[in-house]
Amino acid sequence: KAIKKNFANAATKTNTSAFFGSKPEEIKYEAGMLNGPKGKVEYAKFLQSINMASLGGIGEAKGTMNDKEAKFSTKSFGAQFVEIGWNPDLAKLRVRRIVSVIDGGRIINFQPARNQIEGAIVMGIGMGLFEKSEYDVRYGHPANGNLADYIVPVHADCPEIDVTFLDYPDKEVNEWGARGVGEIGLAGIASAITAAVYHATGVRVRELPVTIEKLLKANV
Repeated sequence: KAIKKNFANAATKTNTSAFFGSKPEEIKYEAGMLNGPKGKVEYAKFLQSINMASLGGIGEAKGTMNDKEAKFSTKSFGAQFVEIGWNPDLAKLRVRRIVSVIDGGRIINFQPARNQIEGAIVMGIGMGLFEKSEYDVRYGHPANGNLADYIVPVHADCPEIDVTFLDYPDKEVNEWGARGVGEIGLAGIASAITAAVYHATGVRVRELPVTIEKLLKANV
């Protein structure tokens, strides 16, 4: 509301604006456009016309957890599919392919959104197969508190990643229909990896990360 108010004031009170002289309440916001009695202008072109790079506002956000009157959720959703390869003779475990289907509402910029999901998936591979904090049992100090000893995925550990966005606008959230995709790519990756490992090896690992030692121990 604060941003809309500031947009309306700037649009009607700046003499270089196409809406100069109009009333603030006459300015509407539709699909990335300012709509007024004198026509429609894209947000970016409007900001250029008033010589501003951006325009914001300060408002108050209220939580909706346990709010019985809240009718809609702003959460994004995703489904993760993982294919792994297991060679029991060499005790070699690799993630071969990951397919991620994301419902994040309308995707405004596909490239950074895809990059975000792919990065989150790599983080999920680390969670599922590599990363674990080890501690010195004598003193309680971290034993692998650096990037030399703390194992994370590298390029050789990252498979083909196929990201698909449903790109369906959610107009209940905002006028653009966009939701956040900041962490949804991570959710479910480690679980999908453990399920794929079970399908390939018959071993159900219930404590992350899945390691060769755990698989071999279960087969003894």
